[in-house]
Amino acid sequence: MGRSFQTLSFIASPTTEALAARDELIRLYGDVPANEADVIVALGGDGFMLQTLHSTMNSGKLVYGMNCGSVGFLMNDYKTDGLHDRICAAVENAFHPLKMTTSNADGSNSSALAINEVYLFRQSYQAAKLRVEIDGRVRLEELICDGLMVATPAGSTAYNLSAHGPILPLDAPLLAMTPVSAFRPRRWRGALLPNRVTVDIHILEAEKRPVNAVADNTEIKSILHVRIAQSEDMTARILSDPDRSWSDRILAEQFED
Repeated sequence: MGRSFQTLSFIASPTTEALAARDELIRLYGDVPANEADVIVALGGDGFMLQTLHSTMNSGKLVYGMNCGSVGFLMNDYKTDGLHDRICAAVENAFHPLKMTTSNADGSNSSALAINEVYLFRQSYQAAKLRVEIDGRVRLEELICDGLMVATPAGSTAYNLSAHGPILPLDAPLLAMTPVSAFRPRRWRGALLPNRVTVDIHILEAEKRPVNAVADNTEIKSILHVRIAQSEDMTARILSDPDRSWSDRILAEQFED
């Protein structure tokens, strides 16, 4: 691809396996501070990769992950040989996260970014009651459910899939809106939305039925309203081996048991 990466920075999740891998790779390839590196090599699992992508957002840094965790859907296989060649041959994916903006019961406002999904869930034993607007138009006057999420293509194989939402190709200009245990309307199973829309979700009977909101690993408690829209001015960049690209992995997920 004509790229040449000379300097690498190795970071690891705080597990024995990942820290040992970091020590081994530094011995083989050296190490520079993250702000001086051509590529940041993240060692851990999917959760650590999400943290790394959040911390490098808009930095221009490329992140190459190697799996030292459990699932590792976002990661490449862990190998110590030929790392420079692997990185130079890797496929780059650049994508925009979702921005979650909330109005909260205590009068405050909060915002956070989500690479995978924004998720609302009930805080108590009572189901959440929500009103859903898309670009200012009410699409669901009243949704009673345990939760509701808006997932990106990158996050469509995560919690969204567990909630029986659709898998989206990585380059699809779509978002998946997926309910969790929808009670009313009973037959509603979710929707596919253009990624350019703005989603507003209002919490109905908020005192009686409190709701929390999560953007990846940032949780906001007792919200009254949330706005979700793709953040065009924020970009994360990730590298994948050609035989293990995100696009291929997402496609493969649709044909697995």
